[in-house]
Amino acid sequence: MAAYLLAESQITDQATYDSYKRQVAPVIAKFGGQFIVRGGPIEVLEGTWQPSKLVIIEFPDMGTLKSWYTSAEYAPLLALRQSAATDHLIAVEGL
Repeated sequence: MAAYLLAESQITDQATYDSYKRQVAPVIAKFGGQFIVRGGPIEVLEGTWQPSKLVIIEFPDMGTLKSWYTSAEYAPLLALRQSAATDHLIAVEGL
């Protein structure tokens, strides 16, 4: 069953975040992941949530998503992202 990583980001250092973006896609792909949403305009239809940047990544399953997130390959990129943005991440299984 597919699993999805949803990330809301508040970028604080655009240059560093751009470096992260250039490097992360191949690591995600190595774990079978693909971007479903990667930024773009956001239109609030209900409620007060106002994310400035939203990313959704699909993985084959929750185990693979967690393996990617805790992998040695992603660790330096995680640190890079955390130095350039404040994020909220959740993982959820699909149908």
